[in-house]
Amino acid sequence: MITEITGVIATYGITLLLAWPLSGYIVKVFRGDRTWSDFLHPLERLFFKISGINPHEEMNWKQHMKAMLTINLVWFVYAFFALMFQDKLPLNPDGNPGQSADQAFNTAISFVANCNLQHYSGETGVTYFTQLFVLAFLQFVSAATGIAALIVVFKALKEKTTTRLGNFWDIFLKAITRILLPLSIVIALIFIFNGMPASYAGKDTVVTMQGDTVNVSRGPAAGFVAIKHLGTNGGGFFGANSAHPLENPNYITWMTEMIAQVVIPVAMVFALGLFIQRKKFAYVIFGVMTIGMICLLIPSMQQEMAGNPAIAHMGIQQATGAMEGKEVRFGAAATGYWSTVTTIISTGSICGWHDSTMPLTGLMELLGMMLNCFYGGCGAGILNYYIFIIISVFISGLMVGRTPEFMGHKLEAREVKIAAIVTLLSPLLILAGTALSAWVVTHHPDARWAVKPSTWLNNPGYHGFSEMLYEYTSSNANNGSGFEGLGDNNIFWNVSTAFVMILGRFVPIIGPVAIAGMMASKKYVPESAGTLRTDSLTFGVMTFAVILILTALSYFPALVLGPIAEYFSL
Repeated sequence: MITEITGVIATYGITLLLAWPLSGYIVKVFRGDRTWSDFLHPLERLFFKISGINPHEEMNWKQHMKAMLTINLVWFVYAFFALMFQDKLPLNPDGNPGQSADQAFNTAISFVANCNLQHYSGETGVTYFTQLFVLAFLQFVSAATGIAALIVVFKALKEKTTTRLGNFWDIFLKAITRILLPLSIVIALIFIFNGMPASYAGKDTVVTMQGDTVNVSRGPAAGFVAIKHLGTNGGGFFGANSAHPLENPNYITWMTEMIAQVVIPVAMVFALGLFIQRKKFAYVIFGVMTIGMICLLIPSMQQEMAGNPAIAHMGIQQATGAMEGKEVRFGAAATGYWSTVTTIISTGSICGWHDSTMPLTGLMELLGMMLNCFYGGCGAGILNYYIFIIISVFISGLMVGRTPEFMGHKLEAREVKIAAIVTLLSPLLILAGTALSAWVVTHHPDARWAVKPSTWLNNPGYHGFSEMLYEYTSSNANNGSGFEGLGDNNIFWNVSTAFVMILGRFVPIIGPVAIAGMMASKKYVPESAGTLRTDSLTFGVMTFAVILILTALSYFPALVLGPIAEYFSL
């Protein structure tokens, strides 16, 4: 156990050491300074020339969002039809069939939304063509979309008064060519040298040690897994995701995958301070996020290392912790760390089954996604945190009896209304979806559907409720992990979670960008003695309290019915 904990501490420490220089590089790229990657400029210029885009044309926030939504719609249509007709496309050595319309609808939206919720198994549900030219492609562009939206907010916060917030296409392309692609190549090479497959061969036939003949899926996994984690996507090349020995061969790849999924979210926090020249403000945000992560991490690791009390009551010792659903290569502590990080960050990859984690660990996983602002996904994490900042500034202004101000601009009714809509949307989607599914299971279990609701849940009672709650929470948070006791590949779950993913992805992006853009267009108000300091410890505590209170008020009843009740039942 000591070795596992040491590995966790070392992994997080290396992440911080890499995040700091990366943040400086990110700022130089989007500020237009000279960097080592400038040799890619001719390639970018060629892309803009072919597409007829002027990368120097300044856009306001509305034009940014119009461009973002338009191109995402194009990607969805492309992915939807490619997945439906993948059996007629090349690079399908295993002869996998095309997806049904409802499954393709869910999968396309899932990867466009950076969620990567998978209602299929990678070995049989997709082909090499769709893995690479649809899903891996979407993992690049969805991550770049989040980064581009955040850079717009950076530019709005930096300027005193402006409507000129850069060019979406220029920011978006540089996010891929200057950040995601180079880092993915390095990470993929580490994976390849550690045994992760990168071939186009079909299934390999092997004979196991006990004499069984099995077919083992292979494929170009290394590059896919690299952007899967770096872009906080999380979709598994194989059905078992990063618990699969070919998708996560050893502890070196485990550490690499953990570092990859955390490094950009942390670097973007530091980049915020450098970009707007308010380092202390960024340090406060980083402190709140890190404390939030630790508050979720410690109970998770403790619960997994302590073992299952139901097994302990049988007189069975659990020296290695609660090992149901765990990979023995990584152990309970490392799996607890992964489960926390992958849910506070919208990666959603797994190295052990979340469905088998202890009830309090499941509670922490759910809370991480419900909060969705402790580091968070590429760009999206700070955008979500920005909403809580706006609410905190508004409440603080009411408490002292003066008009709220943030970064030299008046915070008025329309900005607060947008923040309130974004904040209330998540509980609405999660709780309404869970309530609907619970009602169907309870009152219409034998409905004459293709898949009867009575067959959805592999676990009754509290855990079955948690499975449904987790599915909608994961969809809304653009996470994609799941309590896999849920039978979700049917029209009800494919369609309902798809709409939750759409709204849960784009409303929390549009809202912060709209607020930042509207505030940047206002007259700049110089700071005075009465200006609220947002770079202070007091404001950090205030923001942390707002995050916890809003989450507790919204979700506590549902959590009591699920993981908390299950904990007390053991």
